[in-house]
Amino acid sequence: MHYRRLTPSMSLLLVFEAAARHESYTRAAQELALSQSAVSRQIQTLESQLGIRLFRREGRSVKLTELGRRYAAELGAALGRIRAATLQAMSHQGEGGALRLATLPTYGSRWLLPRLQDFYRAHPGVTVHLHSRIGPIDFQAEEIDAAITVGSGDWPDLRAHCLHNEQLVAIASPEALAGGMADPAWIASQTLLTVASNQRGWAQWFTHYGLDHRHMRVGPSFELTSHLIQAVRAGIGVGLVPKALIGEEDRSASLAEVGEPIASERSYYLIYPERNETLPALVAFCAWLLPMQS
Repeated sequence: MHYRRLTPSMSLLLVFEAAARHESYTRAAQELALSQSAVSRQIQTLESQLGIRLFRREGRSVKLTELGRRYAAELGAALGRIRAATLQAMSHQGEGGALRLATLPTYGSRWLLPRLQDFYRAHPGVTVHLHSRIGPIDFQAEEIDAAITVGSGDWPDLRAHCLHNEQLVAIASPEALAGGMADPAWIASQTLLTVASNQRGWAQWFTHYGLDHRHMRVGPSFELTSHLIQAVRAGIGVGLVPKALIGEEDRSASLAEVGEPIASERSYYLIYPERNETLPALVAFCAWLLPMQS
C-alpha cells in the first residue's frame, strides 16, 4: 500500500480530530477558524483517501461511524504525543521551560500559591502557568500539562501521585458560637453548608461522631470552597472544609473549628498523561512537590 494513503496530511487529521471530538462540523469550523463547507470538504477528502466512512449523517447532524470512532481514539493519542514532543523541544529553549498546571481554585490560592515562591527559588528557569479547574481535565482537548485535583485515585490512563489525604474540619463563625457549645452535638442544630463536589462530607462527619443523620439540616451548596468559607464568616451556616485550606488568619480571627478533623474518603493528587512525564518543567515541579508530601 502506498505510504501517502497511510499518512494523510496534518491539516486533514486536525480537521477530523476536531470534528470527531465535537461530532459537529459547525463547532469544528468555529474552533479551527474555517467555514463549515471547508470542514466538510476536508472530511470527504480524508474519507476518500482512506477508503472508509468516518461520519454518517443523521438529519442535520453528523455522528462518527464505529470505524471513525476507533480512528479518532488512536489519532487523538497520536496527536497528543506529537504535541508533547513539540512542547519538550520548545521547553529546551530556556533553562526549564513552562508548566501549564490546572488546580482546584481554593487549593491553588490557599495551599499552592503561598509555597510557590520556594519552587521559583529552586527552579528560576521554570514558569508555572496556573489554570483554575473544578471538573475533570481533558488532557487531549485542553492545553494542560498536569493537574492537582481531589478524588479516590481512579485515573487508569494517567500518572497519579498522592499528595496528601484530605482531612475535613467543621467551621463556624465566632458569632454563631456565641452562647453555644463548640462541640459536634451543637452542629446537629445548625444549617449545614456544602461544597457541590463533596456532597457526602457531612454524612461522613455525622457518622464519625455518632450523630443521627435525620437531624441533618442541609442548606446552600457552593461550587468553590472559598465561597463556602465566606458564607460561614457571614453567619449563613456552618461548613465542612479541607483542613489544608484553613489558614492561620482564619483560625485567629474569623473562624472557629468544631470538633476534631476527620479523614475524608478522598485525597489530593498530581495527575498527568504518561506522555508528559519527561517534560523538563514537570520533572522539576515533581522533584519539588512530591518530597513535601512524604
